[in-house]
Amino acid sequence: MDNQIKAAVPAGAGTEQPRTLSSRIGPMAQRYGILIALAVLCVVLSLVSDNFLTSRNIINVLRQTSINGILAIGMTFVILTRGIDLSVGSVVAMAGVVSASFATTSAAGFIPGAPYVAAVPLAVGVLTGIALGALSGLAVARFAVPAFVATLGMLSAARGLTLIYSGGRPIPALTDGYRWIGTGDIAGIPVPIILFGLVFALSHFVLTRTRFGRHVYAVGGNPHAAKVSGLPVRRIRFLVYVISGGLAAIAGMILTARTGSALPQAGVAYELDAIAAVVIGGTSLAGGIGRVTGTVIGALLIGVMNNGLDLLGVESYYQQVIKGGLIVAAVMLDRSRRTEE
Repeated sequence: MDNQIKAAVPAGAGTEQPRTLSSRIGPMAQRYGILIALAVLCVVLSLVSDNFLTSRNIINVLRQTSINGILAIGMTFVILTRGIDLSVGSVVAMAGVVSASFATTSAAGFIPGAPYVAAVPLAVGVLTGIALGALSGLAVARFAVPAFVATLGMLSAARGLTLIYSGGRPIPALTDGYRWIGTGDIAGIPVPIILFGLVFALSHFVLTRTRFGRHVYAVGGNPHAAKVSGLPVRRIRFLVYVISGGLAAIAGMILTARTGSALPQAGVAYELDAIAAVVIGGTSLAGGIGRVTGTVIGALLIGVMNNGLDLLGVESYYQQVIKGGLIVAAVMLDRSRRTEE
């Protein structure tokens, strides 16, 4: 009887080997690796620099990160659909210049009052970014222009339009109401950080709790299957570029308000930092995989790294080398994870 029972039991049943420590750490490292890296970096910098963990420096890091973080969140929507947006740096400059032209002390004199100087330039700036993003989205979604080519063209065109609009000169003398966007605070928290937090919360909700968010992941995961399933693939691809353009405009106005002057040369190479934050944060360039939370942590990692290297007196040239290494390492990790799956 015992032999019959043994024969009926499949070989190896009931003899499952306990999970090893490495098998437990592997998935955890993949899921929380970027957060662990950020924590380790903060600990190291706090040990080597007495000025790093001061409240003033932490606020400064968050304020500086807010611009790249907002750009990177918009870039996340695009990359999730297997796209790329190289034009965000130029959109930053264009939106900043156009909105600032409505926020100078001379322009505000036509319609005096705080509501004008706060609302009108902001609305004009956001609409500018949305319009530029819509043009890129139209080229990609309607005319099937590769995203790299379409947004590279917009990068050049938007920069040229910025120089034409501004005459190649900065726009100074901005009103206090407009500058408050970049230099003001609410209950001791700088406005740029509050805006960054609001953009993150709204984007996280959209991607995780709405039908549109599920469609974004579906289009990035398998565009053909999404189309066969009846999803409006073209519309979704169009809208993610509109979102990216609108968020780039917000980032551009924060930058302009902080500096107190709209520079037509602003935003150069900002798209690289945005893409770096997205990739380092775990979003796959192949689309369909990624989280806004990871993007925010990636942006914070870049911001903390830049701040720490500045405190240590490291030249900016080396910062670019380190940042490039982080991007390559993140892409290699993503490819190895996809190969294992």
